[in-house]
Amino acid sequence: MTKRKRALWGSLAAAAMISLAPISSAVADGYWQCVPFARLMSGIQIFGDARTWWGQATGKYETGFTPKAGAVLCFKPTGRMNLGHVAFVSQVLTDRVIQVTHANWSVMNGARGQVEKDVTVVDVSPEGDWSQVKVWYDPIRDLGTTVYPTHGFIYQNQQAITIAAATSKLALAQNAAVSLAKQAANQVASSVRANPLDMINQAADSTDRIAALIAAAQGDDKPAQQQR
Repeated sequence: MTKRKRALWGSLAAAAMISLAPISSAVADGYWQCVPFARLMSGIQIFGDARTWWGQATGKYETGFTPKAGAVLCFKPTGRMNLGHVAFVSQVLTDRVIQVTHANWSVMNGARGQVEKDVTVVDVSPEGDWSQVKVWYDPIRDLGTTVYPTHGFIYQNQQAITIAAATSKLALAQNAAVSLAKQAANQVASSVRANPLDMINQAADSTDRIAALIAAAQGDDKPAQQQR
C-alpha cells in the first residue's frame, strides 16, 4: 500500500474513532429514498424519479412481468404516490408472492425514510401479470388494503450484477472497518494508564487492518512494491 493511501485510511480510521466517541447521546437516523436504495441494491444504473424508471429502462435493461430475484419492481404513480416507487426483489416465493427490500414505504417508529427487509408483496391482478399488487404495511403488521398498479420488473444485466456484488462486498468491508474502529476506541478508553507507545502501536495495527479490509473489497490487493 502506498504511503498516501495508508495516510488516507489512517485519517478515516481516526475520524471513525472520533465519531464513535460518546460526545452526544443524540444520533441522527439515516433517511433513504426508494430510488437510490433500489439502485444501490440492484446495481441498475437508472436515475431520476421512480415514475421515470420504466421508460428509461427501454433499450438499456430487459423488462417483463415475471418476478426474478435481483430485479426491480416499478410502481406506477398514483394520487398519493405521485412520484411512483421502486423496490428491489430479494426473494421469489411463488409465481404470485415475492419479498422485496425497499425504502421509504412504511412509517416506522413515527418516521419515514426507513429501510424494510424482505417484506411481502402479493400479485392481485386478474390476469396474474403483476400489474396490480398489495404490499406489506408495517404499522398494521399486515398487507395493506390499497391495490397498487405497477409497470412490471426491470431485470439486472451483467453489469448491474457486477455493480451490486461490488457494492455488497464494499459494504461488508466497511461494516467490518466500523467494528474494528469501535474495538479500537474501546481499547483506548480502557487503557488510559497504558504505555503511550503501546497505544500508538495498537492504533497503527488497527489502521492497517481497516485499510486492508477496504482495499481488498475494492480489489486493491496488489503487493506494495507493485504500487509504487
